[in-house]
Amino acid sequence: MKKLIMFSTIAILFAIEHASAQSTPITPNNSWLKLGANVGIPVGNLSHYSSFTAGLELKGQVLETDNFGLGLTTGYNHYFGKNGFDGFGSVPLGAFFRVYPKSSGIFLGSDVGYTFLTGANGAKGGFYLKPQLGYHNYDWNVFAYYNGIFRSDNNGGTLGSVGIGATYNIRFNGK
Repeated sequence: MKKLIMFSTIAILFAIEHASAQSTPITPNNSWLKLGANVGIPVGNLSHYSSFTAGLELKGQVLETDNFGLGLTTGYNHYFGKNGFDGFGSVPLGAFFRVYPKSSGIFLGSDVGYTFLTGANGAKGGFYLKPQLGYHNYDWNVFAYYNGIFRSDNNGGTLGSVGIGATYNIRFNGK
C-alpha cells in the first residue's frame, strides 16, 4: 500500500512538472468542466455486499497541452446493497491526469485522491486510484475504469469496482 501511494505521488508530481514545462498559462481556452456519469460492478470482497454501483462525476480540467490534461475531480458513487446489506455512498476528492496521444482517439489516465464513505456503518474512507482507458473527442470522453479504494481502518481492505463512464466537456471559451 505504501509503495502504491509513493508511486502514485511520484507519477503525479512528474506529470505536473512535465505539463508545466510544456504548457501555456491557464486560460478559458485550455480549461473546462467535465460533467459525467458512470456505472459499474463491484469486484473482490465488495461483490458479496453490493451488486451494482452508479455515480456522477464533476471534473475541472485546469491545464491542457497538446497531449496532456490535468485537473481536479469529485462526485458521488452509490453502491447498491445485496443479500440484506445496506447500500452506501462514496465521495471522491482528488486530482486527475490524462494523456491524449492525438486530438481525437484513445486516451489513458487516472484519478487519484481520497474517498470519503457515507452511510457505511462507521467505515472509514481511504486513498483511491481510478485508472481509465477510453476514447475522447472535442466534446466527449467515454472510458472503462477500475476504481480501488484502499482503506486502512480495522475493517480495512480494498473496495473495488470495474465499469464504464462518460463525461461531457463544458467549455468556457464558447468554441
